[in-house]
Amino acid sequence: MIRGWEADPFSPLARRLGKSPEELGTTGGESGCPDIWELENGDIAVIGRDLTDSYRTDLPDGLKIAPDERLVVIPRRTAVAAKADTPDA
Repeated sequence: MIRGWEADPFSPLARRLGKSPEELGTTGGESGCPDIWELENGDIAVIGRDLTDSYRTDLPDGLKIAPDERLVVIPRRTAVAAKADTPDA
């Protein structure tokens, strides 16, 4: 399959976008911390709950999840906090 984009598994995490899970109150301590990070190559890494199986059977038209992809859900406040750190274009 030909894709328009491939993830680079070797690009290091460069900086957090937004506030830490501790600042947002979205972590219970040691395990599970929804977060958004920019990679050194400019791509974005998202840490959240894998709800692929919950959504796979009821996706809107045009939305596809490849076998090597996951639908990840993060708290709204995590995404809103990252907005100021993400470029407009």
